[in-house]
Amino acid sequence: MYKNEGLSQKVVKTFQNIIYSYFKQYGREFPFRKEISPYNVVISEMMLQQTQTNRVAEKFQQFIRAFPDFQALANAPFNDVLKAWQGLGYNRRAVALKAIAEKVISEFDGVLPADVEVLKTFPQIGHNTASSIVAFAFNIPTFFVEVNIRRVYIYFFFPGKSSVRDNLIIPIVRKTLDRSNVRKWYYALMDYGVMLKKTHPELTKKSAHYRKQSKFKGSTREIRGNILKLLLENKSLMESELIKKLKINPELLSEILSLLIKEGFIKQEDNQYSIA
Repeated sequence: MYKNEGLSQKVVKTFQNIIYSYFKQYGREFPFRKEISPYNVVISEMMLQQTQTNRVAEKFQQFIRAFPDFQALANAPFNDVLKAWQGLGYNRRAVALKAIAEKVISEFDGVLPADVEVLKTFPQIGHNTASSIVAFAFNIPTFFVEVNIRRVYIYFFFPGKSSVRDNLIIPIVRKTLDRSNVRKWYYALMDYGVMLKKTHPELTKKSAHYRKQSKFKGSTREIRGNILKLLLENKSLMESELIKKLKINPELLSEILSLLIKEGFIKQEDNQYSIA
């Protein structure tokens, strides 16, 4: 139909009906979809960056119990925030979340701005995350593409195509957006995309932006996570103790420790390393 008629009103309505029909029957339920507030949306969207929704669902509830609002998170010791974050990986997001909370309190009187461009000035918030925050927290029309949404549009509007770029998808996202309920529409798109991942796994590779994720096991990312975990458990450790516990090349450990210090994760005092 799209090939013959383009993005006619009939095509848009048919597309929306297909997506909503699936969502009505198979839509997923998560705590972060029920407990909607600007703060909760920021937490969940930062957690969902490169982490599966099922893992996020459990950690999200634990995190907001420990830090229920921007003020509590801004005031919390970094050590406590990092400890609450353990299990989600990509610990830079925990650093960014605390910095975001501090910025909201100090620069915006505790009120999250409902503006994509303003949010993009916040730590580790790019266009997609800023757009999703505004859409989910405020139900305001925004336009973005993430992996599941991308899969849906490639399936419906680019059949048989490969190396599909997001700049070709975004104009269709704009024209097909349900502006009467932005939040529900994006939830429905994402859930349909998750279904397509199972039934049409090849769709992901048809995007020009597809990149195969590097292995976690044995990676520098895994070693970084293990160092932080050990320091959270032991308060402080000497470099020789870390070498023994991690069974790691001393030169590689030294490089990673230097980076963690530079990034503000840890500190060094008299050859003792601890969380910053």
